[in-house]
Amino acid sequence: MAPMFSVRRSEAVLVGPAEPTPHEFKRLSDIDDQEGLRFHIPVIQFYRSNPSMAGRDPAEVVRHALAKALVFYYPLAGRLREGPGRKLYVECTGEGVLFIEAHADVPLHHFGHALQPPFPGLDDLLFDVPGSSGVLHCPLLLIQVTRLVCGGFILGLRLNHTMCDAPGLIQFMDAVAELARGLPAPSVRPVWERHLLEARDPPRPSFRHREYDEVADTKGTLVPLGDMAHRSFFFGAREMAALRSHVPPQLRKSSSAFEILTACLWRCRTAALAPAPEEEVRIICIVNARGKAEGVVPSGYYGNAFAFPVAVSSAGRLCAEPLGYAVELVKGAKAEMSDVEYLRSVADLMVLRGRPHFAVVRAYLVSDVKRAGFGDVDFGWGKPVYGGPAKGGVGAIPGVASFYIPFTNAQGERGVVVPVCLPGPAMDKFVAELHTLLAQPTTPAQQPSSALPIMSAL
Repeated sequence: MAPMFSVRRSEAVLVGPAEPTPHEFKRLSDIDDQEGLRFHIPVIQFYRSNPSMAGRDPAEVVRHALAKALVFYYPLAGRLREGPGRKLYVECTGEGVLFIEAHADVPLHHFGHALQPPFPGLDDLLFDVPGSSGVLHCPLLLIQVTRLVCGGFILGLRLNHTMCDAPGLIQFMDAVAELARGLPAPSVRPVWERHLLEARDPPRPSFRHREYDEVADTKGTLVPLGDMAHRSFFFGAREMAALRSHVPPQLRKSSSAFEILTACLWRCRTAALAPAPEEEVRIICIVNARGKAEGVVPSGYYGNAFAFPVAVSSAGRLCAEPLGYAVELVKGAKAEMSDVEYLRSVADLMVLRGRPHFAVVRAYLVSDVKRAGFGDVDFGWGKPVYGGPAKGGVGAIPGVASFYIPFTNAQGERGVVVPVCLPGPAMDKFVAELHTLLAQPTTPAQQPSSALPIMSAL
């Protein structure tokens, strides 16, 4: 853990669009306003000093570019309202988003040479302005720019998830970055068009959607995020080769790294939490419709365009069967989201069932953000040293989600880092289960790193 540091913050201000924008009401889609997206998601970006930007204040640069970007993305400067049937609308009031300037008394290297979640002092780098974190009637976006003594800076961002998914957020962040670098307008023009993902009339779900099963937490399995242990785990080529060695050859060839890693983490996490053998456990894979829904999700669309397809197994069978069993289940869940029909079915279900939360009891959710583009957002200082989710476990029900984040470790090995949140004793068991899988490659060429790749803990 890095030593403590102090942060001086200016009072938060509202930054509105740089020019007048329409005052109107815009409906969110029936994918946007489901219960499982009614929370704020934190992102953090670390930037080095750049001699070519000497004399430029990153807080001022970002604030001015933000105001310009909000002219194009003016719904983000509004406030959410809720109508009949729990339907969400954004009132485009132009009130603005929260912006905080801050200064930390440390250089960038204080945070380490291999930056990854969890980040010590995160609450100071992304301050929760009192009264700002509600879903309705609150700012939809909060940005904090913290200057560092070395000339670098940290940009923390918190977004109301009902407004954007990861590609949509990156599209907005890129727009701010392009304007910060002097472009006259964003290269990708934003598209609202949320009606494209509204329920059909009449609604007619065409899938079972076990991700929205009602599962009672009869044994108190949901633990507050503050009571959990937080660790990040690195998976590079050697670690992935070790995991693949546990999968039958034909399945190994046809399975992606995402499918094998997800199966591994699901199985290890289930063993660590030790539910009764007959109890059902779930793995939920976020699958985006972009690229699967040509003509339905247009270029420039920045709303939520993903679903939560799920695989279900008894805990006993998941832990007893070879890893290939879990891999097959993950592959089957992903395959359900083969085209936009699945997303339309979700929208129909939302309307019929009052916009429920996806099941979280004995569930684990994974989101792959390797290609989202957080690491490419350049405000003029170059690409970030780290860019992406600020921590794992975030959500309307905290503690059930992990992200796959692109990462290069201190040895220069490229891979992914995965933040995991578990109760303390369960984390110890998870580490032991993972070590067992990583320590048993089938051939010398597939030897993993000698030590378990725990990159950080908090």
